[in-house]
Amino acid sequence: MRDFQLPGRSTVHARNAMCATSHPLAAECAVKCLRDGGNAVDAAVTAALTLGLLEPAMTGIGGDAFALIWKDGEARPVGLNGSGRAPAGLDAAMLRADGLSDIPQDSHGAVTVPGAMDAFDTMLRDHGTFGWDRALAPAIEIARNGHPVAPRVAWDWAQNAASLKGDMAKHFLVGGRAPKAGEMVAYPAQADALEIIAREGRAGFYSGPVAEDMVGSLQALGGKHTLEDFSATSCTYVTPISGMYRGVELIELPPNGQGATAILMAKILEGFDIAALDPFGPERAHIEAEAARLAYDARNRLIADADTPGSAERLAHMLSEATVNALRDRIDPMAARPDLLDDVAELHALGPSMGTGGAQHKDTIYITVVDKDRTVVSLIYSIFHAFGSLQASSRYGINFQCRGAAFSLEEGHPNELKGGKRPMHTIIPAILAKDGKPWAGLGVMGGAYQSNGHARVLSNLVDFGMDPQEAMDGARSFYDKGVLDVERGYTQSTLDRLGMLGHDARVPEVAIGGGQIIMIDPETGCLIGGSDPRKDGCAIGY
Repeated sequence: MRDFQLPGRSTVHARNAMCATSHPLAAECAVKCLRDGGNAVDAAVTAALTLGLLEPAMTGIGGDAFALIWKDGEARPVGLNGSGRAPAGLDAAMLRADGLSDIPQDSHGAVTVPGAMDAFDTMLRDHGTFGWDRALAPAIEIARNGHPVAPRVAWDWAQNAASLKGDMAKHFLVGGRAPKAGEMVAYPAQADALEIIAREGRAGFYSGPVAEDMVGSLQALGGKHTLEDFSATSCTYVTPISGMYRGVELIELPPNGQGATAILMAKILEGFDIAALDPFGPERAHIEAEAARLAYDARNRLIADADTPGSAERLAHMLSEATVNALRDRIDPMAARPDLLDDVAELHALGPSMGTGGAQHKDTIYITVVDKDRTVVSLIYSIFHAFGSLQASSRYGINFQCRGAAFSLEEGHPNELKGGKRPMHTIIPAILAKDGKPWAGLGVMGGAYQSNGHARVLSNLVDFGMDPQEAMDGARSFYDKGVLDVERGYTQSTLDRLGMLGHDARVPEVAIGGGQIIMIDPETGCLIGGSDPRKDGCAIGY
């Protein structure tokens, strides 16, 4: 329980239904949907569609989405992979011939076909009660009439405004600058596109004038995208994967997402007595950093599109007890090992699977909704980097994702760019379960951090008994590219001690990620929500 004499938030409690997400207007839209008779799926899709307008640096209808849906009374959740594919006419050999060793964020090669709208269509059709007209109504109102910009959104916008050129600047800047907090912003061109989709459904996005605008704009940039690539887009139902952490099941989606990395990291950490450590002390941060180094290295070597030959074998190897034990045994709990990753390729010798696996990012949105029937939706939706590819369609101002930047150009790599292939994904929704029943919808944003974030919040809940809000509030650390980022919530003495343990520990410029959680109290059935203070959002219930 928090100290009420110190700054902080209380958990939100509700009897009927709840939404937690990163913008209060989106959460409000979701709760209105629930009050109007919609279910958790309707509410999650409705709120997601508003967030592309409320947080345009983070997401939009030109992006991808993933979801876990656990309906009341069903034994297990279903998973939906709504990630788009590379255009059929593009492959890594073409880009290698152009002298590239990776795929620039702002290049046409980084733009994969948007998959989110097909995923939303499938969710509404198979699991919802609303049609496109009702689901899009709040987004159309926001796009047409405008909304006041939230503080964190304004900060993100200002950080990236100088990168927005051409059609991006036309549609996403106000007089050539980023809007300020509280300033009204509207998207009349995108409102036109949304109204077409509201009338025509999925076909209004993947064919007709909206698709023609996107394809024509991409081809003008040199892209290989075709109308056939767009019309062929199809999301995929997948079987979730999971792992246990001290009696709590962490449920994730399988590759091409990095959910297996979160499971692997949690399994590594389970072998240490984390509960005996200071939750914000140097020893926990150190052990977590070493576990992250090992788990992310495995991710970069092994995770790729599930259609890639050998994908199932790599996943089984990655999550096997033998792999977990071998990796855990490399960690020295009292010192960072410079040789931690030496010879690890021999452990993962399952074919040509070395390399970085592509670019990282820190921009996305996450929503979790639980309705009165206790259906749980965990949904994540992104355009990859801030403002995606920094390119938008000319007529309707649809911002294109740059998810293709996560492909590898290394010949033979499992994540090598091929036409029609999905890249390795960082965005991952999660559900926690106890005794075979849903316990919490959980997501932690922040690009590469997401797997580490799932493991950290899970540990906060289980090892330290934190409530959902405390688990989100707590200071974070993250090892990435040789640096251990440590938020200002840690003391200077902790940073100093981490340096003595062998880490290059620094305070990052930007807070590490964001997150949302809704927990179902197993005893009372009450909903308990928490929302990350690193974003503008909140949990709202009734």
